[in-house]
Amino acid sequence: MSNDDHFHDECGIFGVFNHRDASALSALGLHALQHRGQEAAGIVSYDEHQFHSERRLGLVGDAFTREEVINRLKGSQAIGHVRYATSGDTVLRNVQPLFAELALGGMAIAHNGNLTNAFTLKKELVRKGAIFQSTSDTETIIHLVANQADSTLADRLMGALARVEGAFSLLALTDEAMIGVRDPLGVRPLSLGKLDDAYVLASETCAFDIIGAEFVRDIEPGEMVVITQHNIASHRPFGPNKPSRFCVFEYVYFARPDSVM
Repeated sequence: MSNDDHFHDECGIFGVFNHRDASALSALGLHALQHRGQEAAGIVSYDEHQFHSERRLGLVGDAFTREEVINRLKGSQAIGHVRYATSGDTVLRNVQPLFAELALGGMAIAHNGNLTNAFTLKKELVRKGAIFQSTSDTETIIHLVANQADSTLADRLMGALARVEGAFSLLALTDEAMIGVRDPLGVRPLSLGKLDDAYVLASETCAFDIIGAEFVRDIEPGEMVVITQHNIASHRPFGPNKPSRFCVFEYVYFARPDSVM
């Protein structure tokens, strides 16, 4: 419960892979998820050469309906986030997706939920020399990825996720893949959709409806899907399956009534 003694929605995440209008579609998807967070919004895109980031305080419509903003977000891959602050103040440095240039390339991450061991992990990372630029749990994941030794960013993310605890769904974007993750108990929602040859990931299916995408399936609790130009691969970074503990407030409060849960 926040200091104003009112319920707020959790954050919302949305991503598109392999569509020429990825950023414009992401803005529409985030608009459909606006009820999940009204404090800030951001989109990161990739155009086969470099990443582009636009993050703003306020509503999606305050910035991402402007043509010049969408035109700066070039590329056929994009992920986005609408923020309700469950950790960290709502200042621009905490607005997601967060982006970092790592040894193996760039990575953007957006997540919905909380990491219950973020404080412990952050202390450990700071002792090892990590410098944090935000107070968001999301940056903890980025530093964990940077400390892994695997050969791909997707594998490094899997190694990082094996160390985190909490209730969350997550999107990551690299120069090769869009990645979607759900926590081991499936507390937070995440769904997979299809739009022609493009794949879409979103917190709720209402975001598929606004862009005309087809619902394919829910990402399973504890599942990590890696979408590339070649295929979709499913992984289990958290180990054996556990009984699902989906948040009941998604049904009665957080989610839109036209979303399929």
